Amino acid sequence: MMPAARFLVAGRVQGVFFRASTREQALALGLAGHALNRGDGRVEVLAVGPGPALDALHAWLRQGPPAARVEAVDREDLPGQAVQGFRIG
Repeated sequence: MMPAARFLVAGRVQGVFFRASTREQALALGLAGHALNRGDGRVEVLAVGPGPALDALHAWLRQGPPAARVEAVDREDLPGQAVQGFRIG
């Protein structure tokens, strides 16, 4: 079981390649999980992997891809999880 964190990213984060860019970043950092659009306009990111990689993804999520405008990132550290791959939805 690896450490995990759930991030809720608010701002202009839907329709700006945020999920696909997050997937690229997560895979480059060796993380598994998902990035999903939520009905309230936020993007939910679940990331599973080493603590320093989770921190690096958190830092990246605060800015996001060039077309995004991130207003807030809430982080919730979770108990260890076993997840493989990184999906978007």
